[in-house]
Amino acid sequence: MNLVAEVDRQRILDRVKSSGAYHRLLAFSGLLVLMIGFSLASPNFLQTANVINILQATSVNGVLAVAATIVIISGGIDLSVGTLMTFCSVMAGVFLTYWGLPIFVGVPLAIVVGTCCGTVTGLLIAKLKIPPFIATLGMMLIYRGMSLAICAAKPIYFNSTPGFTDISTGTIVGAVIPEIPVPNGVLILFLVSMLVAFVLGRTILGRFIFAMGSNEEALRLSGVNSDQWKIAVYSLAGAVCGVAGILIASRINSAQPSIGQGYELDAIAAVVIGGTSLSGGRGTMLGTMIGALIISVVANGLRILSVPQEWQIVVTGTIIIVAVYTDILRHRATV
Repeated sequence: MNLVAEVDRQRILDRVKSSGAYHRLLAFSGLLVLMIGFSLASPNFLQTANVINILQATSVNGVLAVAATIVIISGGIDLSVGTLMTFCSVMAGVFLTYWGLPIFVGVPLAIVVGTCCGTVTGLLIAKLKIPPFIATLGMMLIYRGMSLAICAAKPIYFNSTPGFTDISTGTIVGAVIPEIPVPNGVLILFLVSMLVAFVLGRTILGRFIFAMGSNEEALRLSGVNSDQWKIAVYSLAGAVCGVAGILIASRINSAQPSIGQGYELDAIAAVVIGGTSLSGGRGTMLGTMIGALIISVVANGLRILSVPQEWQIVVTGTIIIVAVYTDILRHRATV
């Protein structure tokens, strides 16, 4: 009886370890350890102003990570999320500054641009059968070049658009509760993540996203047109990148044509750290939010400790490798 009980206990433990909940628990524990460690190393880490800086940084990277999560769960990859964010911010500059459109028109139009760009990427992958890695790599270069060309490699400022900076740096919560000056960008991040979580968990698109990531061939054999759903996946991710473009442009009050380079790596890192499987078919928005916070906390903490930027990059790369290896071990445990 004891042997049977021990075998059953081990089976339950293996199932728990292979589940996403276990990975999210590990990530959250890691986040707490990092915050405690940095707060002990520097008294400035938990200062209100610094915590707000961490949240501001997380709002942009977190929204991009949401876009990357959608694609990765479906079994794809998107290397263009960073430069698409930049392109959408540049187009917001065109609409609001060059064309003088009102903010309630220019901002949605920039998000529509992101949606259309995502649709183009989806068509390249679904209809032309270009591998996602190559298609999004090519689109990354296209967005970067178009951003530089449209604004002649110069920033576009939003000084003539009243209220634009409040989108990211304003605080509705702080106006009501001055002791909690949570930036609006963080609220937008939570809103976007909750909406996408609803799509993934409660809609037909969400079910097909997980099905494509788990076994696309079985989905196709069941009579489902996976191509149209794959286009929808990249369109939705593009719309989310448009939101990220608005947030980062609002945060710095300008559209910088080169600012998005490297953001895709942080976004993908946040997704992997949060427990989304690179093989597709598994992932949650909660895990992605934890991963985005870990990336922001590490970057901010190392900066406060005056660690050179090149070593910050080394640390981030190491975290990515450890997270991917953990995902590999978890995948083996389920086989």
